[in-house]
Amino acid sequence: MFANLLIILASSLVVIALFRRLKLPPVLGYLCVGLMIGPTALDWVHETADLPDLAELGVVFLLFSLGLEFSLPKMLKLRRVVFGLGTLQVLVTTAVLGSLLYAFGMSTSTAFMLGAGLSLSSTAIVSKELTSLGEIFSTHGQNAIGVLLFQDVVAVLLLTLVPVFAGSSDQAWYWALPITLGKTVILFVGLLLASRYILPRLFHEVAASRSAELFVLLALVIVLLTAWLTHLLGLSPALGAFLAGMLLGESHYRHQIEADIRPFRDILLGLFFVSIGMLIDLQLFLHDGFEILGLTLALMLIKGSVVAIILKLRGRDGETAWRSGLALAQGGEFCFALMAQMQLSNLIPPDIAAHLLAATFCSMLLTPLMLRAAPKIAASLHRKPNEEIELEEIAAQSAELHGHVVLCGYGRVGQSIGRFLRSEHFEFVALDYDPDQIQEAAKGDNNVHYGDARRADLLRAVGLDRARLLVIAVDNTEVAMSVLEIARLITLEVPVLVRTRDDSLLTELKVAGATEVVPELLESSLMLASHALIMLGLPEKAVQRRVNQVRHDRYHLLEGCFETSDTRETSVFTHEDE
Repeated sequence: MFANLLIILASSLVVIALFRRLKLPPVLGYLCVGLMIGPTALDWVHETADLPDLAELGVVFLLFSLGLEFSLPKMLKLRRVVFGLGTLQVLVTTAVLGSLLYAFGMSTSTAFMLGAGLSLSSTAIVSKELTSLGEIFSTHGQNAIGVLLFQDVVAVLLLTLVPVFAGSSDQAWYWALPITLGKTVILFVGLLLASRYILPRLFHEVAASRSAELFVLLALVIVLLTAWLTHLLGLSPALGAFLAGMLLGESHYRHQIEADIRPFRDILLGLFFVSIGMLIDLQLFLHDGFEILGLTLALMLIKGSVVAIILKLRGRDGETAWRSGLALAQGGEFCFALMAQMQLSNLIPPDIAAHLLAATFCSMLLTPLMLRAAPKIAASLHRKPNEEIELEEIAAQSAELHGHVVLCGYGRVGQSIGRFLRSEHFEFVALDYDPDQIQEAAKGDNNVHYGDARRADLLRAVGLDRARLLVIAVDNTEVAMSVLEIARLITLEVPVLVRTRDDSLLTELKVAGATEVVPELLESSLMLASHALIMLGLPEKAVQRRVNQVRHDRYHLLEGCFETSDTRETSVFTHEDE
């Protein structure tokens, strides 16, 4: 076991570092590591009994940390997505895929059960990638998460139904369904009561002890305990972890809990993706590569189209519909467990299962790349005449504007910038791709428009080439980089101000064409330093002069922050005679 872990971690270290340099998603790296070191390739690691359990813990920790970001009111707000869209997605996709499998010669029960398994998507990959892209709370992100939560319940139900259809269970399907749903309700109520009356007192006592070790231990115990209790009920441990995280998200300790479990989550989640990659037969790609490619494309096309069509019929805009469909187009890790159980029950032949597993793996492999390309793909898929009219309307509204400000991102930061611009009588046009955000902001502003700023035609429509300034205020450096690159293709004259969380990509942003970059961590450290110096008795004007000096020299400071930042900052903030 230890030798296997060493090989997995060492291989992951090398491959993930390479993928980071190539700016590829780490998830792809972990999947490739599993494929490379698995029994059908280099055969460095053999499957052990402990590896799947460790890998499953990664998904448990991921869903728990994701639940921390969801409050109970948000979850209740998503109930239409969870039970409405989730139910329709599973039923319609099962019907389509089940009918196709039945047409190719499978029995009715096997075809539709396998279709139901293929209708489920990858909770781990979608959650991980949407979080890293900063889209987890966008409309399409919440659509995806809501559907995935419903799918977790369906997955448990399907696993209970396999013995029924195989003739090895005493429980009929019409009993399995209400029992599973009843267990879910009992779990939710139990966790709700615990989060209201027990957990706050525990965290208060631990926090009062001021022991970081105890806090970490308590966080780990809660995650593992909820997963274990959910497992005892015969439900998905990840579902229980999500509900526990969601309920703890209401507490004052959510940020500390998330920070404590993050190292465990990332390492164990990496093991999960590696274990998925190890299940795939590499030789199959060499012999039946085109067939697997065809199955992969068919699976993703059917699943993505079903979600998009359902959302369009429910009144969602085309871009949100297609981006939701693209997020849920892949097969899920549950398919591996379902097909393994169906093979043991002699419900499907091994060769068919191997091809479907390979196609599922390929769809999971393509998902991170598709999510990054989703804005362009969705824009090309849903472009309709009415949207062209909308672009023309935006262009007509902005036609008279000259020397205005184009503001990309209208969240809290963007709205604050907008208020300052308005107070100083500067005209501006704001863009944001969150429909709820835009709907709220548009009540008081007619210069706020819905749309993805990564679209060149939209930037031209708001008059970027005539603008005085472009402000990129999105909380995602990769998105900011994309907007910056597209903006520089339109105009080189307009100065660009970019918001970024830290200085890690400062040089890249400057090379891409940013005129000024504002790292949030630097600005917050300057504010803290200035307050500290004032509280220590330094004159306010002297402190302001020092802060201005740091801001003036910040690029020089940032480039050398890993070498001599302490000495430089000390020299700047030395006590001089004023």
